Amino acid sequence: MAARRESVQYRISPVDPALHLFDITLTIAKPAINGQLVSLPAWIPGSYMIREFARNIVSISARCDGRKLRLTKLDKHSWQAAPCKGELQIQYQVYAWDLSVRAAHLDQTHGFFNGTSVFLKVHGKESLPHIVDIQPPEGDVYAAWRIATSLPEHKARRHRFGTYIASDYDELIDHPVEMGEFELIRFDAHGVPHEMAITGRVPKLDKVRLAADLKKICEAQIAFFEPASKAAPMNRYVFLTLAVGDGYGGLEHRASTALICARNDLPVIGQIEMSDAYRGFLGLCSHEYFHTWNVKRIKPAVFAPYDLSQENYTPLLWLFEGFTSYYDDLMLLRAGVIDSGAYLKLIEKTINNVQRGSGRLKQSVAESSFDAWTKSGAILRGVVRWMM
Repeated sequence: MAARRESVQYRISPVDPALHLFDITLTIAKPAINGQLVSLPAWIPGSYMIREFARNIVSISARCDGRKLRLTKLDKHSWQAAPCKGELQIQYQVYAWDLSVRAAHLDQTHGFFNGTSVFLKVHGKESLPHIVDIQPPEGDVYAAWRIATSLPEHKARRHRFGTYIASDYDELIDHPVEMGEFELIRFDAHGVPHEMAITGRVPKLDKVRLAADLKKICEAQIAFFEPASKAAPMNRYVFLTLAVGDGYGGLEHRASTALICARNDLPVIGQIEMSDAYRGFLGLCSHEYFHTWNVKRIKPAVFAPYDLSQENYTPLLWLFEGFTSYYDDLMLLRAGVIDSGAYLKLIEKTINNVQRGSGRLKQSVAESSFDAWTKSGAILRGVVRWMM
């Protein structure tokens, strides 16, 4: 009989949505002989700023074969467990109250997390399979909650709580998870299943129109990057969308994206015209989907692999963020979602925004890329879009 392959295992539970707490248990079957080192990333790929996710860990402890074990904090985001000759378990709670695409958020309406916010890295075992048991909150009020994620299922059924699996730590933290009650939109793009999970009430949402427009955009981009094969670099793709009263943002991942939009950005049944708000939302979807290639698979050498413990300086973000910002609206035109007149108005708006500011006179786009860790990249994206 073949030996069972070692894996790193997590169990994550929304233990108290009202208090915004995720409870996580990390199990390591064969910890490092001299004591296991674990750490939480300081930033998340795609958002180039130190976030210090470890500051949201409100309690942490360790046990070896059920007995309490010393756990020493080494710095702002690293801990060292004392030597353990048996199974090591590290239990901790994460405060999740960041309503953004970058971190984790939990309340009575939904739960969301990026792996960088909740999953400690086990040093020396990053290349092992990582298995996650995602648990539902307790109580009948949460009985209708489901899961939306591009993380491959292990023993769980699609959209259900249970175990999911990643081939290594890098993959684990590149599949965000949404839990709650959401609208689900499905379509295929060149044969690849795509979904959009929309959390938040959107009365009379026009799911047919949204699916049709997204399909055109995704197929245009697949054809752009894969002209010969028309084969997307993922088996499945998920748009995780949180609709709120007022909001806008996105963060790319290898087979999904996390989005925040205003409810009024989404199309409703009976709305025929292309509103500025809906056009902006489609541009956001286009932008993050373009990153599936540009950044997730085409990236600076300094990002291969990422060092998530500190800043990764590069003068090339103007290429990766700027080019993506240039193509996001252009792909709407090429997909036939907007016409040339609407596209020219978007270009006009970008040029006016850049001309009104003085950032282009103070820094080159390469210098702006290098300083992205401490300064906003908005000027960088606008200048590059205009230059092209």
